[in-house]
Amino acid sequence: MRGAALTLAVVVAGAAPALAQSCPHPPELGRVVLPGAPCFEISAVYDRPTTRYPHGALGDAEEWASMVVRKDNVKVFVNVPVTYVFEDLAPRLANFDADPDPEFVTVESYASGGAALVVYDPDFDGAGQPTVKRMAATRVIGQRNRWLAPVGIADFDADGRMDVAYVETPHLGMVLKFVTPTPDGMEALAEAEGYTNHRFGEAFIQGGVRDCGAGPEALTASADWTRILAARLEGGQVVASDLGPYDGPESFTPHLDCAG
Repeated sequence: MRGAALTLAVVVAGAAPALAQSCPHPPELGRVVLPGAPCFEISAVYDRPTTRYPHGALGDAEEWASMVVRKDNVKVFVNVPVTYVFEDLAPRLANFDADPDPEFVTVESYASGGAALVVYDPDFDGAGQPTVKRMAATRVIGQRNRWLAPVGIADFDADGRMDVAYVETPHLGMVLKFVTPTPDGMEALAEAEGYTNHRFGEAFIQGGVRDCGAGPEALTASADWTRILAARLEGGQVVASDLGPYDGPESFTPHLDCAG
């Protein structure tokens, strides 16, 4: 398993107030969670910049070799092996299971296989030292310098479980995928071609998720960056609506606000 080589370091910091996870998520991630992200007692940030995977999809040659997870005055450092990195902007926090603590949606990229969507599950309440373990992961895309960009997190298929929408290879294949992270692995729901949410070299992801009364939708641009599309799941298929012209990142805002 790829997760077997992870190393964890647990550090007890000096007495300090708990770090509040920013609510909502950092704006460079787009409108990422439905319903709106609550403030959790656990926070997560990337750390240890590295140039060992100089892809540059997010604007520079640096990615991340570690993720720092904190609750109260305890930190857990999730250090990945030299064969891969976190090629991402920030961890996305959402609750995928029955316990009250969030899981973290991340993007990892491998020297030989490109990117995978990976969900981590922290446990600060069990016996012994706190842990952060892999909960679920997609397969790697299969080629170095092939990336994916998360769109958002919501219960897209109305089964009571949170799902993740992401665009695999937003600069090339432009495939929108929906998956459900579970303790047994990543469950694929549906996919469709012709969607993108990221331009190569930009340090932000466009679009996001919304619910204007008919259920959650994933908002992206069309493959040629001329239209704004709203994709939803119906009967196990991706169904898209054309919301209007794309005219820069700000053109998503009225549609995400259900005012477009």
